Amino acid sequence: VQLQACGGGLAQAGDSLRLACAASGRIFRNYPMGWFRQAPGKERELVARISRGGNTYYTESMKGRFTISRDAAKNTVYLQMSSLKPEDTAVYYCAAGGFYGDNYYSPDYWGQGTQVTVSS
Repeated sequence: VQLQACGGGLAQAGDSLRLACAASGRIFRNYPMGWFRQAPGKERELVARISRGGNTYYTESMKGRFTISRDAAKNTVYLQMSSLKPEDTAVYYCAAGGFYGDNYYSPDYWGQGTQVTVSS
């Protein structure tokens, strides 16, 4: 199983970026997928999660700015990030499988991470 994330990079405050994560080795259309991030010196945190049925969850600070979506045919999950802030600077990880609850997600598989840096 591999999760390959891409789309990170440098942005200025207020910009938008779209991350993509393609899964291979297993069909994930029946599994939840999501994004986490880890800023320097901080713990990894859940950004957003999408269920197999398309139900979404966002951590409060990302609501209204980030949108998670998935393309089952491409076995890919996306994270559209808008109105970026310097505090969004982090390594973003995609994840798949596992289980979730109202405000948590415990995936089975992790991608390698992609750096997002937002300057003010």
